[in-house]
Amino acid sequence: MKEKITITLDGKILKNVDAIVDRIYIRNRSQAIEYLIEKRLDEDKVAVILATGPEKKFKINSKEYRFTAKLGNTTVIELAIKKLREKNFKKIFIIGEQKVLTDIFNLVGDGRRYGVSIKFIEEEKSPGTAESIRLLKDELKGTFLVVFGDIIFDKMDIEKLWKHHFRHKGFATLMVTSSSLIKGGGKTPIKKSPVKVEGNVVINAFHKQTSKVDEDTLVFSSIFVAEPEILHYSGYSLENDVFPKLAEKGFLYSYLSSEGEIHIHSEEDKKFVK
Repeated sequence: MKEKITITLDGKILKNVDAIVDRIYIRNRSQAIEYLIEKRLDEDKVAVILATGPEKKFKINSKEYRFTAKLGNTTVIELAIKKLREKNFKKIFIIGEQKVLTDIFNLVGDGRRYGVSIKFIEEEKSPGTAESIRLLKDELKGTFLVVFGDIIFDKMDIEKLWKHHFRHKGFATLMVTSSSLIKGGGKTPIKKSPVKVEGNVVINAFHKQTSKVDEDTLVFSSIFVAEPEILHYSGYSLENDVFPKLAEKGFLYSYLSSEGEIHIHSEEDKKFVK
């Protein structure tokens, strides 16, 4: 949604702005300014990877957590970081308990070799994902992307999700997909969060459930874009507490993906990764 504003710029800056108006792709000064701002913001995109919760819960064998599970010559966390970097998310926060973060750090370090900057945020205990995100209340000053750390999302278009978020005034935009497209959970069931959508507005966000969800039901795909305002909403869980409150107030939106994510919850789930 566009808004009309009035700004004052130096004459030399305006000459440089006007120089990129080609009357084809950029038709006027307003579009040129919008293009330059978007390009600059695109260089400083921030992502959060959630590896939160009791570390014992995430063990899939004696050596690996869900996040550090080996997939050929790479791992779940490395695939996530590479995908984020590909879409220009260069500043990444990873939240989790100490043992989990140590294993992740041993794989990816500070992120430099992937072309990103990684900051690790340790939590002593994890009552829920919303509480974990609030650990970053002093760090997240602008729009940010959140990805749950135990999924493969290489076929999902996070760039379109990101851009879609700026077309409305919501506090968060969820990536949603059909329940039938989500893979994994054969041995350890996946808890899915159904949503009810009208247009692109989420009017109901339901609690996570392990019971069977109809295949044509839309569910939250463990990826979302948000504004810092969501950090002020109370509750332990994003899915069970914060998202329902945002939906009730009309601040929760959706972006429909034709692809689904793969959850790596056990050794068995690796077979879904090609």
